[in-house]
Amino acid sequence: IIFSLLCDCFWWALGFSQDQPLKGSLLPCLHRSNLGFALLVFLLASLTPPPTLHLQPRSSGAMASAQSRTKTGTEVKDLDKEVVWEFGGPIGTGMVMIGSPLMMYYCWICLEFYRGELQYPSHPYDTLFFLDRMWGHVSQGARPTLYTVKLYTLFVVFEAFLAMVMPGPEVKGLPVPSEGNRVLKYYCNGMSTFYTTLATAAALHFSGVFPLTEIVDNFGPLMTTAIIAGYLVTFAVYIMAYLLGKQYRMSGNIIYDMFMGAWLNPRIGRLDLKLFVEIRIPWVLLFFISLSSALKSYQLNGVVTAPSVFMVLAHLLYVNACHKGEECVVTTWDVFYEKFGFMLIFWNLAGVPFVYCHSSYYLLRAGPITHSLPYTVFCFTLLLSAYYVWDTANSQKNRFRMQRRGTYVPRRAFPQLPWGTLSNPSYITTSQGSVLLTGGWWAYARKIHYTADILMSLGWGLITGFGSWLPYFYVTFFFSVLMHRTLRDMDRCAKKYGADWVTYCKKVPYLFIPGVF
Repeated sequence: IIFSLLCDCFWWALGFSQDQPLKGSLLPCLHRSNLGFALLVFLLASLTPPPTLHLQPRSSGAMASAQSRTKTGTEVKDLDKEVVWEFGGPIGTGMVMIGSPLMMYYCWICLEFYRGELQYPSHPYDTLFFLDRMWGHVSQGARPTLYTVKLYTLFVVFEAFLAMVMPGPEVKGLPVPSEGNRVLKYYCNGMSTFYTTLATAAALHFSGVFPLTEIVDNFGPLMTTAIIAGYLVTFAVYIMAYLLGKQYRMSGNIIYDMFMGAWLNPRIGRLDLKLFVEIRIPWVLLFFISLSSALKSYQLNGVVTAPSVFMVLAHLLYVNACHKGEECVVTTWDVFYEKFGFMLIFWNLAGVPFVYCHSSYYLLRAGPITHSLPYTVFCFTLLLSAYYVWDTANSQKNRFRMQRRGTYVPRRAFPQLPWGTLSNPSYITTSQGSVLLTGGWWAYARKIHYTADILMSLGWGLITGFGSWLPYFYVTFFFSVLMHRTLRDMDRCAKKYGADWVTYCKKVPYLFIPGVF
């Protein structure tokens, strides 16, 4: 039912109906599938009875309870099966599933048509006219076309093909409790895949077959295509998980389970879909959107400004880091614990590339923008310094894990930064046999990599100046995501490690900023 209503909502509302296409007005569609889908989501979320599994909210007193008892091996293993309401439970996740594309469209409208100026009704009685105006922008400027469907599909298929055929090392992940602690293998050919993608894009651009400026010229329709793909893949994976009996850690609520996911490790042959969607699609597409914005700015203004170069460099560093350190990603929380649901699927297929690009797109639509030399140097220094800490801190932690398990594979992927691999670092051994790293960057703060990541994202906003809040949307959103993730991590570690976690927190007392917080 949800699948049918959502498809009807998208295709009818975007004017693909064969009976009576819309002429840019929002009001006639309020009685149609948009409202019906919204009501269905909230009814299902509200009326579905509680699951039979033991559910409990995140406890703020987890640290205190951890001091009084130590988890046994069985209890630690059971943590992987524990279902906890997060993101506001079914109601919260239902709102996120509806609100995510609405937020994306709103930000795009402000950037595309109003040079980054936030739009809102001038008076309460103007609300319907305001919504009608917003809908007009979407229906006329973001309607998917056959061209954008082909473009997005070819990109995904091409990346999937490269992921399966390009050379690269095979790396072992963490033991998966849901599969009897089986260790999955991951084909980490990110570097060869990314460089092949760059070479292919350069050839297409300079030959005139596909100028990269086409990406921003079709930004709205491409975004809608990605949004539809995010929903369709979410439904497809959810349904396939049930058909194949792969559902795991289910709450019993359809909306919540669709958001968090049902399938933990979906694969097509040796292609791990979760790793593929997290690395190969969002960050590569984000980089090409920034590059396309810079090329379009040059086409329009005859110059590429320092802020545009900054954003291309920032996103190149990020996407390159994700690929050169792909073997480290397989031990992260997202790959090991998170299921493959709307949260990961939609935001990687649509959210990351079309939301995290606000700074680049703002520089194009509101530009050209330049700053004083000292300010520009400050922004570049902030970016490169934060990147160094972020890159090396992540490398230290994940390579330390791999060295302990004997799965570490030395890489020569560019760039290999100094202090990326630790030699005989200090650590705490827990009663369960796990180890908590207290050396390197991790001697200074427990989430030092989050601090560096936030500083990088802040730089993405600062380089655009202060003419609009939208380039700062990413750092605001990212900060809230990381804070939520930190709370999840701290609570779970307190339950898992018990008194050892208290010892660790005393050893490394600061969470984000050494000596401050």
